[in-house]
Amino acid sequence: MTESLPRVGHIDFLNVLPLAYGYAHGGADGLAIARGVPAVLNSDLIAGRLDVSNVSSILYARHAEKLRILRGPCVSTDGAVESILLLSKKPIDAIEDDRIALTAKSATSHALLKIILQSGYGAVPTYSVRTLSVEQPVPEDATAALFIGDDALYLYHHASPSLYVYDLGAEWKKLTGKKMVYALWVAGRSFAEERPEALARVSRAIRESFAYGLAHKDAAIRSVLGEKPFTYTELDTYLGGVIHWDLTEEYLDGLRTFYDLAARIGLIEQAPELVFAEA
Repeated sequence: MTESLPRVGHIDFLNVLPLAYGYAHGGADGLAIARGVPAVLNSDLIAGRLDVSNVSSILYARHAEKLRILRGPCVSTDGAVESILLLSKKPIDAIEDDRIALTAKSATSHALLKIILQSGYGAVPTYSVRTLSVEQPVPEDATAALFIGDDALYLYHHASPSLYVYDLGAEWKKLTGKKMVYALWVAGRSFAEERPEALARVSRAIRESFAYGLAHKDAAIRSVLGEKPFTYTELDTYLGGVIHWDLTEEYLDGLRTFYDLAARIGLIEQAPELVFAEA
């Protein structure tokens, strides 16, 4: 009996453009790729509809017993991130019990914002998850709104001067002095334990696709210029120093701090042990 292809999720944001480019040039051969936003892929992985995916890092903390972390890749920054933004009608240190609208696309960014506002500014707003638009970033009934991904990156360059714009990567660095991990590549525990050879194949494909995309970064950027509202320079800067992809010990330290602070304010039950897949 032929084994099914590994089902691999791919958050199709520009912060993983090198990986997407590598997948498009042979790296995805032998994989069943499912593309979506973090919230959807998070749900699909936990439900067993995916075997491996890049997911919001907070997801691992909430389901650590069901998941195993892949060694190597992540989405992280050391300071500003440009693609996770709070847009506000008032200064961040003036936010108290205001209403804040959260993008429906993410999970880590929700937790990150709540940690920053409560631990950094003593604010406990009322949050609501809803669909947001770059045309009217902050709804009329809200003080501020949280954007992620390509929408946030667009607003980073084009936000109205009437709004205050806060980069949550920079705010995290200001609060903790640590690096921040926004997304991890994880495998379902049963897949990791029952199909170790398939897991090794997926892990290798991800690493090699990243390497190919980074070696051809100029071509990768040019491949999306006609369909994305960014200049070459904007994307070259974003992918050439802002976003990092190596899950080194310094980034793991930042991840543990994120989990500790999330547990401290009740966003997760407890900070999980980091358990890696043996691939």
